Amino acid sequence: MKFLELSEFLNLFIREPQTLEDFIRIAQVKIGNKKEPLADYMKRKTIDISKIKLLFENIEKRNNYLTRFYKLSLSIDKNKLHITDTPMIHNEMNNNIKLKYKNIVRNIHYKDILQNTKSGIENIHSFIDVLNDLYIHSVIDYKLLTPSASHYIEKGRIGSVFSSYFFRASIMNPYLVYSLNEMELKGSKIFTPTLGWTSYCYGFLESPLVKEYVGTDVIPDVCKKTEEFAKEFYPEKETVIFCEPSENLYKNDEFLTKYREHFDVVFFSPPYYKLELYESENQSTDVYKTYEEWLAGYWEQTIQLCNHVLIPGGKMCYILSGYGSKNTNESYDLLGDMNKITDKYFTLKSQQHMFNKDVHVTKHKETDERIMIYEKQPK
Repeated sequence: MKFLELSEFLNLFIREPQTLEDFIRIAQVKIGNKKEPLADYMKRKTIDISKIKLLFENIEKRNNYLTRFYKLSLSIDKNKLHITDTPMIHNEMNNNIKLKYKNIVRNIHYKDILQNTKSGIENIHSFIDVLNDLYIHSVIDYKLLTPSASHYIEKGRIGSVFSSYFFRASIMNPYLVYSLNEMELKGSKIFTPTLGWTSYCYGFLESPLVKEYVGTDVIPDVCKKTEEFAKEFYPEKETVIFCEPSENLYKNDEFLTKYREHFDVVFFSPPYYKLELYESENQSTDVYKTYEEWLAGYWEQTIQLCNHVLIPGGKMCYILSGYGSKNTNESYDLLGDMNKITDKYFTLKSQQHMFNKDVHVTKHKETDERIMIYEKQPK
């Protein structure tokens, strides 16, 4: 399986050197969807040239930051892919520890996670788009010129500016998935209605309890790489990957017949409606135009599918929170609305808090993410 090397990552941002004078002459500032010449913006906002000089020096020495970012967020040891840490226990499930396992997922899907996935409710540019603009095209997002950003850049912490202001898709830590199965779910035959950037496949197949994994997703590249990952690192386990919406599988007679009451665990963190918009022709928010249509068309049919494929007494687990936007006044009680539908088909067995890191760009998502575990009752 192909992993992204540091040299390849640095090569994404190659450009010819330039002088400060040339930079000020050709650079533009991006404000939303509009651009303004940097020289004009400096005059209008009375920005001292020393601030621009400092930003320019960071651009010219960009490999320093890019190397730090790669080592922190993308680097992997191919000889240490297997999870060797003790599983987390009940009420201590944390998505933000043992981050080396997240790095593997982020490395495999770096372009989709850091660039192609967009924010659905905020006007926030994606991480790699901002780096491309700045490092290659001399286009500066206006947030990089704010007093708070300049403060961090002066302190040598431009990475804090990038991570705080620009969008990256959320990732489920495979270590969390592994811990949930080892300590809570104890499944051997697993179905996931999404693939979670390969995290679910990775976490479950690391569990010695698991013998079979079946999953589906709407992003073709995620389906392809998840299948490659499973075949290369877990050839002894049975793995089947579909590439279509979960609600479509509920209309697939062949799938319904083959997997009727087949799995003992279903797990996923469902799409947070419009919070993240993925690069796919089958994006659920494109298919269902309103929140109500999405709940009925995507969510309820997916829950019905989960009920169909689970054995009596089988467990369904999902992780979810509500969210809202201060900028657009959009707000969705996902946890309440989606649980209400789930209660029609399953019995709630337990719930617990999932600890997670919260950053500026995702503050519209409630930090109280809940791990919900349901059980299918015998008929």
